[in-house]
Amino acid sequence: MVEKTHTAGSNLAGWYPTIMGPLQGIGQHIAEFFSPQSDATATEAQYEINMELPGVLEDDIRIVADGDHLTVRGEKRIERKEEGKAYFFSERSFGTFQRSFRLPPDVEADRITAAFKDGILTIRAPKIAAVPETSRQIEITRQSN
Repeated sequence: MVEKTHTAGSNLAGWYPTIMGPLQGIGQHIAEFFSPQSDATATEAQYEINMELPGVLEDDIRIVADGDHLTVRGEKRIERKEEGKAYFFSERSFGTFQRSFRLPPDVEADRITAAFKDGILTIRAPKIAAVPETSRQIEITRQSN
């Protein structure tokens, strides 16, 4: 793949902002339609969701369990100092996001936990402990008359 590059002060600097002006800011609107990438796994004891949230602060994440749904909402904020800068392109995504997951019927919703480290949100949903089988065969004793 070849990407064209231009040095500062080239002819591109004069016309690029004019042509792309109407599209400035569209990146944020497009980012709002995308959801963070996630993995969902299960073991005998629990379900686990791992969600990639690089650049998102823990305080900007909300997780809500409501009935059989788990919803993760948040915002990736961007802080730019725009003084004296004219962007030729911006590929970093930012803005709000939301992902919802349907919880299986064997989830113990009161015990769902979440941890956030190095841009990865890990949600653990323990399964309801299986009730041990308590059936047993009853022996019939003969009674004499």
